[in-house]
Amino acid sequence: MKVIETISGMKKARQELGGTVGFVPTMGYLHEGHISLVRYAKSENTHAVVSIFVNPTQFGPTEDLATYPRDIPSDLAMLEECGVDIVFIPTPREMYPRRYSTWVDVKKVTEQLEGAIRPEHFRGVATVCNKLFNIVRPTKAYFGQKDAQQVVVIKKMVAELNMNLEIIVVPTVREPDGLAMSSRNVYLKPDERQGACVLYHALKLAEKMWKQGETDAHRIRQAMIKLIEEEPLAEVISYVSIADGDTLEERHEVKHGALVSLAVKIGKPRLIDNTVLE
Repeated sequence: MKVIETISGMKKARQELGGTVGFVPTMGYLHEGHISLVRYAKSENTHAVVSIFVNPTQFGPTEDLATYPRDIPSDLAMLEECGVDIVFIPTPREMYPRRYSTWVDVKKVTEQLEGAIRPEHFRGVATVCNKLFNIVRPTKAYFGQKDAQQVVVIKKMVAELNMNLEIIVVPTVREPDGLAMSSRNVYLKPDERQGACVLYHALKLAEKMWKQGETDAHRIRQAMIKLIEEEPLAEVISYVSIADGDTLEERHEVKHGALVSLAVKIGKPRLIDNTVLE
């Protein structure tokens, strides 16, 4: 397994790879959710490339850039065990040299949900993914369903910029009690960790109501909010959304393929999760 820190080194290594390349962009502190993406990339391609880069441009000024969990030695050990061919670990200065001024803005689908709370977040996400795609030149890139809005944004960018790249969405990996795996789960204290399962329970409630024939989005939202509010450690509900799975526009009538997503602050982290009603 090669570990490469420079863009020039990554481009040179890419030229030496024959066949197809599956790419998994990450911010490190890897868990089973990331590893599931790596397994898909390995199984569907000749080679697998993983990036580890805590992207500063997707963090707001009051967010956890400085304290975001990092453990490169552990990450590399996990990736080597998976048989990854190349791990690309650039520095912020390598990716954003002095006087850097080029950005990718994806409109409309970035203006609600996470985008309404973190206005510059998706500009940073789209820009860094665009740069990584240009550097690695993958055949397929793998993203988790847990970050549903990010998936919508990246798919839209790839389609509208006519990139020769296929985006593969992998199902959310969950703990045995339903909590979606996330690097930020490490922030949770034991009681908060238990209370965080309320996100999963709220999503399952939405699925149950939908399967029983409820199509009024307002009724489903209110039932979800009521359930979350019964959890004393759920401090702030940022949003509970039932939206079109492609445009992210809020639904009044729930239809097949609707994206149910929510964000709830429990302890230090603000946790996100989602499900698609099918």
